[in-house]
Amino acid sequence: MKFEFDYKEPKIIAEIGCNHMGKIDIAKELIDLAKDAGVKYVKFQKRNNRELLPEEQYNEPHPVPGNSYGNTYGEHREFLEFSVEQNKELKKYCDSIDMIYSTSVWDVSSAREMIAIEPKFLKVPSACNNNFEMLKVLRDDFKGQVQLSIGMTTKEEVEEIVNFFEATDQAKLRLLIYSCTSGYPVPAKDVSLLEINWLYDNYGHRVNAIGFSGHHLGTSLDVAAYTLGARWIERHFTKDRTWKGTDHGASLEPQGLKKLTRDLNSAFEALHYKEKDILSIESVQRKKLKYRK
Repeated sequence: MKFEFDYKEPKIIAEIGCNHMGKIDIAKELIDLAKDAGVKYVKFQKRNNRELLPEEQYNEPHPVPGNSYGNTYGEHREFLEFSVEQNKELKKYCDSIDMIYSTSVWDVSSAREMIAIEPKFLKVPSACNNNFEMLKVLRDDFKGQVQLSIGMTTKEEVEEIVNFFEATDQAKLRLLIYSCTSGYPVPAKDVSLLEINWLYDNYGHRVNAIGFSGHHLGTSLDVAAYTLGARWIERHFTKDRTWKGTDHGASLEPQGLKKLTRDLNSAFEALHYKEKDILSIESVQRKKLKYRK
């Protein structure tokens, strides 16, 4: 299915993830900063680390010690983890300021816990899109949109995922697929934006929506992704890229998020045909400058 250029207003997600550094006040500040930037959606991450991580990985050192908040990788992940009650608090805070809360879920327990607080959508990260036990919970027990990234995923695996949702007629109703390259940050040559075209050709008529989840630097590629048809644009967001942690370096700061919002909305305003041959703004210039025989 070819993209038909029926452009819609871009939906932008500020992926706060774990950039709050385990502090609820920083999480709320980042929500406020996203709102100030003109963004409507924010997203966090939810893990049950004992369920998600093998014992060996839980107890081994963080692969990048300078980014670690604990003596082991498991301690690091636990330090950054918000409880169910804290996620409820964040959702309530979003509701109070007309923002929309969501979170990625990384395991079955987290999926069930987050379904219970009834967000409008939940995200499946690329790392977990082959966890079909979790996908079944999201497909069968959740009523909102399921957003799913396909970084580090083969085309055969993408087909298997879509088939799984189609088995209960849920793909077209609720499944959003993000074109994504997994890396922090990703150089432009590896962003591979034409994968969006591939998604439209193969799944535009089979899923609910197609988006772009970027881990690159800057914002120009997001505008290109939107022009190619990405309905949703997701970018990691932080207050300060020099803060300690893995994701800050591939995140936008407040000014960058404002620029992204401005540029995407400008692209939306511009992506249409002229309503008539000579626009009103051109009339004066035509009278003054057009060659006369």
